[in-house]
Amino acid sequence: MSEAADQFECDRDPGQAIDLFRMQRASSLPLFVLAVLGLGTGLVCAWFGLGSWSVLALISATAVVLFALAVDVFLSFRKKEFGLDIIAALAMGAALWFGEYVAAAIVAVMFAGGQSLESYAQARAESGMTELLSRVPRLAVMVTDAGFADVAIEEVLAGDRLLVRNGDVVPVDGHVDTGHAILNEAALTGESLPVRHNPGQMIMSGASNIGDAFEMIAAHPAAASTYASIVRLIAQARSSKAPMSRLADRYALAFLAITLAIAILAALLSGEPTRAVAVLVVATPCPLILAVPVALVAGVSKASRNGILIKGASVLEVLASIRAVVFDKTGTLTTGQPTIRHIDTNADPNELLGLAASLDQASAHTIARAVVAEAKRRKLVLSIPATVTEVPGEGIEGYVGNHRVAIGGKHFIAARCGLMQPPEHAVGTAMAYVAIDGHYAGAFIFQDPIRTDALAVVESLRGLGIKRISLATGDRNVVGKAVGQALGLDFVRAELAPAQKVEAVKDELNHGHVMMIGDGVNDAPALAAASVGVAVGRGNLAAAAEAADVVLLRDNLQLVATSIEIARWSRRIALESVYAGIGLSVAAMIAAGCGYLSPIQGALLQEIIDVAVIFNALRAG
Repeated sequence: MSEAADQFECDRDPGQAIDLFRMQRASSLPLFVLAVLGLGTGLVCAWFGLGSWSVLALISATAVVLFALAVDVFLSFRKKEFGLDIIAALAMGAALWFGEYVAAAIVAVMFAGGQSLESYAQARAESGMTELLSRVPRLAVMVTDAGFADVAIEEVLAGDRLLVRNGDVVPVDGHVDTGHAILNEAALTGESLPVRHNPGQMIMSGASNIGDAFEMIAAHPAAASTYASIVRLIAQARSSKAPMSRLADRYALAFLAITLAIAILAALLSGEPTRAVAVLVVATPCPLILAVPVALVAGVSKASRNGILIKGASVLEVLASIRAVVFDKTGTLTTGQPTIRHIDTNADPNELLGLAASLDQASAHTIARAVVAEAKRRKLVLSIPATVTEVPGEGIEGYVGNHRVAIGGKHFIAARCGLMQPPEHAVGTAMAYVAIDGHYAGAFIFQDPIRTDALAVVESLRGLGIKRISLATGDRNVVGKAVGQALGLDFVRAELAPAQKVEAVKDELNHGHVMMIGDGVNDAPALAAASVGVAVGRGNLAAAAEAADVVLLRDNLQLVATSIEIARWSRRIALESVYAGIGLSVAAMIAAGCGYLSPIQGALLQEIIDVAVIFNALRAG
């Protein structure tokens, strides 16, 4: 199976992705434990005069770590990648060749420890993801002659009849058969307001049913439906994204050249091969192998304490160099919940609102909740409605005191009051019309308000030096422009399908590393394509969290800026450790080349350097 196919399988099954990661993590810790046991056993045996057993323990532990390292180096060469691991391999190999077994074992412990630390950083970041990924829908309710049956989504075929209950996610593409579908399609299209679908109309998988239960006929199996196509887009975006390199590896070539030059010169000028071994041992890049992961682990841990899940140290590195930010709109920069912006009426607005809200207390519709919320905000006293009748997706009517009140769509109200002259449909809004005692009384104009913390996070990003901040939304162009203008964004791209959002992110990549921030299924491919994808902690987070590199567990946009600040601080500490470690190691190499340090003394001195830079790296947390 190809690499792309493997990636798709992991994307399709989040649990498989987690299992693969656990296998990778499990391969690092046993090596470290084995190296420590081998070194400890060798030293104990040497203490008791068991020289042959000591040598066997030291060689065995080192050989296992060296073999695993050699495999990694070989695979890296095949992918045309080059890192610091080759220096550790040379040090262990040379130490074994010249009989410096204790020095070889010490290097093996340091290398395996660094690998385990990197795995630990990844494990800590991934530990909070399982619950999020488990929310992806797995079952559909099939309507059969014997009644209802839960079946795996993969078993649904074209032509099957399905029941979609209130709160369910539409499992596959199809058309409404019986009842009316009131769907929240914000996760797919970016449209924040509910959409009504009549019998016979097509609906998309991934939308949420916020109305009454309805039956549908599947048009495609799950693999050919909208949700599956978005998952494929995620896989394609991930496979096309450039791999993230480890910060320490960027210094590998120069450090290797310096090390080999000093080692060769020391051996040639002195005529003593062991001096080259001492140079290689003291040159083992443990300050880089250890200090960089420690600093980044500390940064990942600090982020998690702030409600930010970062999927690995490499993500933290890229976060520190973000140059452009792309926001989704609905549910990210806006609340995703409609509110009343204006009441159009010739009468007292509060009186109209009080009557309508009293009636809407009997409805669970999103618009009805918004009407009731506005009445409560204005501290209006509401009455208990009577003789209430609701037509799903159309409207509701009943008695409030002595008045017969109806609220709903244009056609629903027109059928109850005849001629009506409603206001023009306001830009970027939805409208609900009201009739009282058979006469048109007014209308409520709704909007999806900008989040209270949206402007603050944009200003924080500007303060961090982010020059390009843009909006990519599936909502209407005029709505996107209004939000972009209100927040002072640089660019607005609207009416975008998921694939077009990916292209928008790729355009921004021409300006440097890009952060994409979203919360819905339609954002997932763009999150995967960005240098760093950030999923905001809201209700429909599963697909977005799976594709993202960072997940904000709290619904707080300011955490976006916080994540960058933490990443930059951690990278700064890591670089300090790198520079200090390289400087001290080069000085020690020169001393070893001049004959002032034996291989074992070099290994012990390297340990002192390690401790110093690691303590510095811990400041990142």
